[in-house]
Amino acid sequence: MNIINTKLSPRFQLYCLMAFLMLSTTNKVHAASYDPYPKNTKIDILNYIFDLTLSDTSDVVLFEVTVDFRILETGVQKIRLDLVNASQALENKGMTVLDVKSDGSLLNFSHEQDVLWIYIDRVLSKNDRKKFTIRYQGIPSEGLQIGKNKYGDRTFFSDNWPNRGRHWLATVDHPYDKAKCEFIVTAPNHYQVISNGLKIEETNLEDNKKRTHWKQSVPIASWLYVLGVAEFAVQYVDEFKGKSIQTWVFKQDRDAGFYDFAIPTKKALEFYSDNIGPYSYEKLANIQSNSVSGGMEAASAILYSANSVKGDRNTRWRNVVIHEIAHQWFGNSVTEYDWDDVWLSEGFATYFTLLFIEHQYGKDAFTRGLKLSKERVESFHSKNPDYTIVHDNLKNMNEVTSSQTYQKGSWFLHMLRGVLGDTLFWKGIKNYYLQFKDLNATTDDFKRVMEEVSGLDLTPFFIQWLYKPGSLKLDGEWVYDIRKKEIILSINQIQKGEVIIEMPIEIGIHSKDSKEIQKIQLKGKTSTYKIKVDQKPDEIVLDPNFWVLMNSNFKVAEKKR
Repeated sequence: MNIINTKLSPRFQLYCLMAFLMLSTTNKVHAASYDPYPKNTKIDILNYIFDLTLSDTSDVVLFEVTVDFRILETGVQKIRLDLVNASQALENKGMTVLDVKSDGSLLNFSHEQDVLWIYIDRVLSKNDRKKFTIRYQGIPSEGLQIGKNKYGDRTFFSDNWPNRGRHWLATVDHPYDKAKCEFIVTAPNHYQVISNGLKIEETNLEDNKKRTHWKQSVPIASWLYVLGVAEFAVQYVDEFKGKSIQTWVFKQDRDAGFYDFAIPTKKALEFYSDNIGPYSYEKLANIQSNSVSGGMEAASAILYSANSVKGDRNTRWRNVVIHEIAHQWFGNSVTEYDWDDVWLSEGFATYFTLLFIEHQYGKDAFTRGLKLSKERVESFHSKNPDYTIVHDNLKNMNEVTSSQTYQKGSWFLHMLRGVLGDTLFWKGIKNYYLQFKDLNATTDDFKRVMEEVSGLDLTPFFIQWLYKPGSLKLDGEWVYDIRKKEIILSINQIQKGEVIIEMPIEIGIHSKDSKEIQKIQLKGKTSTYKIKVDQKPDEIVLDPNFWVLMNSNFKVAEKKR
């Protein structure tokens, strides 16, 4: 989500689309055999302390990063971190490592091809815990945007999605390794500083400098680390269960920003907390920024576009706020273990945005969002017929999200809710969240939880909608047998490909005096169903309550009985 004024990023295009939409075999489904983004499975990072020095006279940032980690396997002799090298290819931007120390002693290291290897001075055993401190400096080419905001004021804002954090922060830059973090920022004292967690220090120093220390006490993925440094107007709007709700906007946008962000943050926090589980973080700050084009769900401190402040509480940005707050539960607290499962973040946040809209603004607004979302899914599929929601060893991070990970992922959850019913769906969501709160999860983990609460084998359902492309297309007809007093339905699945959808679907039986719902089980390419009714219906409607991602051509048979 780079902020490039002349070109909108793909992720922002999805956010714009989402906001527009809101307006008007085996039990192991999938196992990745190769990961192009290496995991450090022999260590577990526990905490990072990022000590930064910023200046108004230069874009060079000075870093002192302390890494606290635990050994998971005996024999570790070197530690791998992601950190982009300074290079001519980046116009001399990037980072240059000065030294690495542990317990006061210098350690050997190598820093090549954007990987920092740190060589430990002794062989470490399982469960050993160690710290080292890395000093480095440079001008970030990405990840930390330094420049003027729309009012001409200098600002510093992070943009780590999805793997840009390595351009300025020495980390294990992968969603699986969640860690706590602290940001200690020394900057000219005309700035305010915002980051994850709670502010535990703000001290004026000599030479018109100020030191600000933020501490995040809940482990989060590296892309969720956030930093904003600007001349802000700050409002402490409200509290939610003792946790501060805050607004941080450019000082020129004080009145409009305080007005826009005052709602619906608290109502969304209440809804998600009541229906999913407890909010994980120490605060919730909505922040106008200079680094993202839509919204970025950084844990406890959400970044929004510089143009998000309008002073009119418009529906578009209201819905982006709802979406980013939903991410605090899904994506932030429950985080995908691997980028292949990014729908566990984006599909969930998109559907739970709709669920809040249904709760707060009514069924019609919810249904409008589903219908427009369906159109986007179909448009994308027509151009990308082989695309599946769950990636297969994603190799290009520019392709990490698409409208299918957002909109079709959302539709998958909606269909699952239709299959299970509201009671089991919400029970499963709560169980899933509580089991994986502040941890990582996979699609298989989610499937297992939903199977446990429902008692159903959901393997076919997950395979056909998450691991196969496309959606359902039906063609059929119906006739009424007056002698047997039954409707005879003939339904054909005509979608391209080999996937035959197996799932329940509602049949709306409409007559002049009544509307009745029956349910059938789709189970073959061509199927016939019989439903007893006392009189000939005026109309038969497939999926009258809009639970299935499909298109259909269904009519009365020409043959009379």
